[in-house]
Amino acid sequence: MISPWDLLTSDIMRFPLIIAVLMGVTAPIVGTYLVQKRLSLLGDGLGHVALTGVALGWLVGAWLQTTPADALAVPGALLASLVGALLIEFVREVGHTSRDVAMAILFYGGIAGGVVIIQLAGGTSTSLMGYLFGSLATVTSTDVVISVVLAVVVLAVGVGGSRLLFAVTSDEEFARASGLPVRAVNVLIALIAALTVTLAMRIIGALMVSALMIVPVAAAQTMVVGFSRTMRTAMMLGVLCSLGGLVLTAYVDLPPGGVIVLIAIGFYVIGLAVQAVRERLGGRRGTADPADPADPALVPETSDAGASARA
Repeated sequence: MISPWDLLTSDIMRFPLIIAVLMGVTAPIVGTYLVQKRLSLLGDGLGHVALTGVALGWLVGAWLQTTPADALAVPGALLASLVGALLIEFVREVGHTSRDVAMAILFYGGIAGGVVIIQLAGGTSTSLMGYLFGSLATVTSTDVVISVVLAVVVLAVGVGGSRLLFAVTSDEEFARASGLPVRAVNVLIALIAALTVTLAMRIIGALMVSALMIVPVAAAQTMVVGFSRTMRTAMMLGVLCSLGGLVLTAYVDLPPGGVIVLIAIGFYVIGLAVQAVRERLGGRRGTADPADPADPALVPETSDAGASARA
């Protein structure tokens, strides 16, 4: 059996473990804002667009005869995700198209573009499997460098600009009336979501990266009250899910992305059960943190976020 030390020093696991920590920290940060904006499926749309970028990177690599053939896949995915993030905001505001329609276009266009372009690049749809569902064997030192840079940017924006981002995501109309740059913030959130998709794609896969953004946040909502508390708890859960799933797949031959998502769902179910018991016993989930500038907090999706933000 592999010892924990051998696991940490293994050439196959060292790089994925670093990326797992980074994506576990950053994905819930972005997810907290997406849940607040009722945009839980944005990560899925961007994940599909990233597949087109992977295929484009593969095609350019074939023209340049790079080694390995998919050396430009991650940069291509990053570029495509950023462009997709900008397009969804452009289509929604300029084209007066609702977000769900714009994301549906991203879903279908991203998959279709990826399958067609990868064929032009001389590959097959199976060449995309590692990017669809995640793969440990393909992670390189270059991927780690890219992931560190992306994680720093997401942390700087998501944590450093939390007050502004919360003000806009909780109530756009109130923020606009207050003179805040609503459009710029919406674009910024979409862009850091695109960065997070690219960061996590290698390990968890483009089809499931959105789950790591959203499920830890949903689980955190069952445990704590307060925007900052929710974000911190979700980040902790994200790291536990990422590392736990990766370590488990080192001992059992299972896809890392699926295991990570199932662990996250397990935390959510546990949180619901604890919350139900607490409510049955007449307890409260918790109180708002007076030191939390964003309380009252991340509200459930069925409630009026704007009213909560102005209360």
